[in-house]
Amino acid sequence: MSEESDMERTEPASPKRLEKARDEGQVPRSPELSTFAVLITAGSGLWLMGSHLAVQLSDLLREGMKLPPTVGFDSSLLGERLLDQSLQAVVALAPYLLMMFAAALVAPLLLSGWLFSWKAVTPDFNRINPLKGLARIFSLHGLVELVKALLKASLVGAISIWTIWNHKESVLSLIGAPFAASAGHMAELVIMSFLAIAGAMALVAAVDVPFRLWDHHRKLKMTKEEVRQENKETEGDPHVKARIRAQQRAMARKRMMAEIPKADVIVTNPTHYSIALKYEDKMRAPRVVAKGAHLLALKIREIGQQHQVPLLEAPPLARALYHHAELGDEIPHKLYNAVAEVLAYVYQLRRYRESGKSAEFAKAPQFPDDLPVPAELDPGE
Repeated sequence: MSEESDMERTEPASPKRLEKARDEGQVPRSPELSTFAVLITAGSGLWLMGSHLAVQLSDLLREGMKLPPTVGFDSSLLGERLLDQSLQAVVALAPYLLMMFAAALVAPLLLSGWLFSWKAVTPDFNRINPLKGLARIFSLHGLVELVKALLKASLVGAISIWTIWNHKESVLSLIGAPFAASAGHMAELVIMSFLAIAGAMALVAAVDVPFRLWDHHRKLKMTKEEVRQENKETEGDPHVKARIRAQQRAMARKRMMAEIPKADVIVTNPTHYSIALKYEDKMRAPRVVAKGAHLLALKIREIGQQHQVPLLEAPPLARALYHHAELGDEIPHKLYNAVAEVLAYVYQLRRYRESGKSAEFAKAPQFPDDLPVPAELDPGE
């Protein structure tokens, strides 16, 4: 039962899945939104430029009807005249056509943004396979698209018939009316019909856009197994990551152990913590070169003893350094005084041992009893 549920597409598409689909050209598209945008642009263009276009085109038509006899009997002149008038018509209509082209280009961008995918334009012979074409036509998706097309055509047709029926007397009265008087009235009827059809297309687009978005995300849904596999590919196999982390810890511990012989002093708890400190003239403050608790602390002390690194028992300082100083970092500034006293003792002890207990160092240095460790840095046992 659990295996069946893992194979069901119940999980929403991940960002990686959506990005991959976008790279392949799979984005939500709404033909109804594009149709509505082009329709509104065409109507707005006629509203703004209709009178100017009518004047230009009527002048061209009037000029074209004036055919001089010399042109009529010379085919070369007739072709030149036709080409010239065709170019003038194209120039007159160019702004209007560019408006509709821009609308057809911008409308899809509103839904899915700018996208160019080589895979989408790569030739795919499966698209012209008759058998697959028939399978798409008679599939559930094809049935849904057919029902939508019929509903859209019915809605637009019903609104058009309703508009004409409500103004049938006005339409019939135009038959016997003079052209000058009927032209304005006909324009009003055309505008009303256009607004009604545009309203219907707006309703269709308002329904189609959310459906396209929902259907797009539905098709890209993932199974639980796909989600787990993607997480493995993105973040790595948990078992492999655990092994890598273990190896990284082992390498870091190995590097840390190699730094212990170079340390100036090892401060201990004495049984719980061990922290190895090192200070050089080029350093701003002493640094922690090794730290550990319990068994690791014991290992640090053993290596320190093997290389004759001074071991000092200072429980409050050891606890404070372990909890507030990271490996490789400088000690906290609040511990400067305490660590300075420790290092001063270590240097004095080193000189005492090197001097061979001469008269200058008749008495061994004494380790300070009360190191200035702030209470807020000492977590206690």
